[in-house]
Amino acid sequence: MGMWIGRNRKARVTYGFDEIALVPGEVTINPLEVDTTFQIPKKDGSAISLKIPILASAMDGVTDVPFCVEMGKLGGLGVINLEGIQTRYHNPGEALKKILTASKEDVTTIIQQIYTEPIKEELIARRVKEVKQSGGLAAVSSIPQKAEQFAALAQEAGADLFVVQSTVSTVKHVSTQYKSLDLEAFCKKLNIPVIIGNAVTYNVTLELMRCGVAGVLIGVGPGAACTSRGVLGLGVPQVTATVDCAAARDYYFKESRRYVPIITDGGMSKGGDVCKALACGADAVMVGSAFARAEESPGQGFHWGMATPHANLPRGTRIRVGMSGSLKQILFGPATVDDGSQNLVGAITTCMGNVGARSIRDFQETEIIIAPSIKTEGKLFQTVQSVGMGTR
Repeated sequence: MGMWIGRNRKARVTYGFDEIALVPGEVTINPLEVDTTFQIPKKDGSAISLKIPILASAMDGVTDVPFCVEMGKLGGLGVINLEGIQTRYHNPGEALKKILTASKEDVTTIIQQIYTEPIKEELIARRVKEVKQSGGLAAVSSIPQKAEQFAALAQEAGADLFVVQSTVSTVKHVSTQYKSLDLEAFCKKLNIPVIIGNAVTYNVTLELMRCGVAGVLIGVGPGAACTSRGVLGLGVPQVTATVDCAAARDYYFKESRRYVPIITDGGMSKGGDVCKALACGADAVMVGSAFARAEESPGQGFHWGMATPHANLPRGTRIRVGMSGSLKQILFGPATVDDGSQNLVGAITTCMGNVGARSIRDFQETEIIIAPSIKTEGKLFQTVQSVGMGTR
């Protein structure tokens, strides 16, 4: 499988969102009658049930307590970064202002300085309790090295879900400098579901699921503010990554009779991208930059990568995405722009109706074609005038 790229070396051809299209179905369905619910399995056999298959990324320009509460009210789920500004500062607004007003030349250094402030354990518990007191589901995240310590604090405070995130997640991590996270033991110890990421390959996804996780995040480097692909040369385009990891999920289900959802994470800023991710096999998506444009976002139109504060090798940057509208408008409309960045749920339900899918599981069976010209065919005037599908 693959093509020769030189003597004795082959490489697979892989695909991203702009290189495929979804084929309309033979039967169409009223978009108001499709089911977009998404479930995250719990240990007792029940599930966390969301009305929409969309999570907001645990990024400091995207989520904070008010944002996550609003996201929950609208049927989705927001995740708070336990190693971010929200747990380092009692008043996060002051630190955020410094990032938002920094010059392009100075912003990385300023972000690095801001994140040297120690994480305060009392703030971990406080943020979880603030979300719970407002009636929302509390989802939080950390890197593997901090997971055991922070997960215990978060669970005690009432967290509903814990996310372990790193640039690349594997079950087998080798280090002589620190103790690696025993993922299987970690999942058994916690009473709340654990989602882990990020992965892009079949074998790794299968191994992660066998450790007892409740979900796997799919994607390395596709995020709008992430620079890992440029800094490290690492990643797999999201269409291929999603399809491969969905195959692992399906194999694991046959093996164990336990369905573990995959969540495509990053690279989606428009409704069409979200639809393609779900059709390629994702059970849900995690989105960052689209929500950084919401009026409720702490970044107020700015967005930066999770690895931007790294002291030695930053793998993210601050970008200006601008303000678009309320979170409700971005999720449900009414859209006042024509580029697909608003009414993401409307895009999902309309696309599901047009391919004849009553549920997300049905949507995953949609016929997919390789179509690199799908976004440019017949769109000369839009491209020249930078409107509609001609915008970037």
